[in-house]
Amino acid sequence: MTNKKKRVTILTEVELRNTISRLTSEIIEKVKNLDKLLLVGIPTRGIDLVHVLEKELFSKTGVKIKKGIIDPTFYRDDQNRVGTRIIQATDIPTPIEKQEIILIDDVIYTGRTIRAAMDALYSWGRPRRVMLLVMIDRGHRELPIHPDFCGKKVPTSRNESISLRINSVDNEEGVFLEQI
Repeated sequence: MTNKKKRVTILTEVELRNTISRLTSEIIEKVKNLDKLLLVGIPTRGIDLVHVLEKELFSKTGVKIKKGIIDPTFYRDDQNRVGTRIIQATDIPTPIEKQEIILIDDVIYTGRTIRAAMDALYSWGRPRRVMLLVMIDRGHRELPIHPDFCGKKVPTSRNESISLRINSVDNEEGVFLEQI
């Protein structure tokens, strides 16, 4: 007998596109000088989300937003529990001093990935401000970290996972919940 995972659609492709449009509008409202904005993606899906947001911001404003990658793997305090994966090269294209940075991840859960990403980021300097954007906030926080920009709050149990799927990478688009 096969054990088939149950998959539930949280955001359809159209809903995901609408959410991205709303999030970029919120960024435009909150960040007064887009020339000083740096979008920084956290591997793996945060990097893909940065590209989508950067394109949407450009289409709305005509401003080319700087983007980068920060891999928090070596800054984690829970490597024993989560294990390691192939490290993504950190790429910060500009000095971060005086920059407004939006850290971007697909899902926030315990907050430990974001804490590690902030530690990694501050090893590069001291930005003017750091904000957090996530597509999904699933609760269960272990640290007092909350997103400034959130696509959707989705209460989950610990035996569920959420995945962001993007056409350019996955050949499908949406946000999905699965039983682990």
